[in-house]
Formats: sequence, C-alpha cells, structure tokens
Amino acid sequence: MEKGTVYFFTGLAGAGKTTIGGLFYRRLKARKPNVFCMDGDAMEGVFERTGYSTAARLKDAKPEFRLCWALAEQGIDVVMCSISMYDEIRDWNRANIDNYREIYIKVTRDTLYRRDQKQLYSSGAKEVVGVDLPWDEPKCPDVVVQNDGQETPETIVARLEALFGLSDLEKAGEVKDGK
Repeated sequence: MEKGTVYFFTGLAGAGKTTIGGLFYRRLKARKPNVFCMDGDAMEGVFERTGYSTAARLKDAKPEFRLCWALAEQGIDVVMCSISMYDEIRDWNRANIDNYREIYIKVTRDTLYRRDQKQLYSSGAKEVVGVDLPWDEPKCPDVVVQNDGQETPETIVARLEALFGLSDLEKAGEVKDGK
C-alpha cells in the first residue's frame, strides 16, 4: 500500500496556518479522496488539552502527530495546521513519518500584533507561544512562506501545489511524479 503524506503547516498564532492549510486541504481533497485535515484548535474536541504551558503543549502534540503517522501509514494524506513550534515534535515527525512535508508560515511580529485575531497579543494573555512561552523556530522546513500579506492564500497554495508536484494530479487521484 502506498503511504500518505503529512503536510504540516506550522507557525505562530495568527500566522495564517489555518487559512493557507485549509485552502490547501480543500484543493487537495477535490482531487484525491483520501485526505484528512487536522487543525490544532479543532483537535481540542478530539484530544483533551492538558494545558497551555510548554510541557503541556508538548504532551498534547505527541498523540496528534501519532495519529497523523497512523493515517499516513494507511495511505491517507493529512493536512495538519498547528503551532507545535518545538524541535522535539518536528524531529519525531521527520524520523517517523516517511512522507513528511513541513511548511513554516512565517510572519513578522508587527503582522502578528496587527492581525491579533484571537486577541492573544493585545490582551496580556499568558502562556502564548512566541510571547511569554519559548519556541523553536523551524530550522529545516521544506518550505518557508513569508505571509505578511504580499500574496493571497490562493497564490501561496498554488505555489505549494507546484512545489510538491500536486498541480498535475491525474483524475485517478495519483500524483504523476511518483509521490
């Protein structure tokens, strides 16, 4: 059985992971039947959160990525949108998930504070990754997307599809270049 691919969209809160990853998922799902989307916020309904400290976030991320691995082993592509900004998590992913693609959605601090969709940056909230919690910036992502508003999500996703060889999916749902 051909294994699926895990597309991990990572970045700080407000970077655009869900917007870009969600659009990537919808476009991939329209062409392939076996695609599953996991969004960090939505996963709270599946996995009980143990907290928001660094230790709790690490503990919570591990079963989520084990699920990504299990789905990929069954031939299902997974689009995962989550902060999970820790080397330990990304190292495990690279060591255990055969077809792993890491997409770092990077933005400037000014952009994060300007967007501030969840009022994480303006409210004085505690246990916010990148504010009062440490984080490890990805050291070797497959792609870095600078998402400060110069490109539309559609343009970014089209570029990612081309980069990953997905822009020419055959009708049968297989990738021509040997995914």
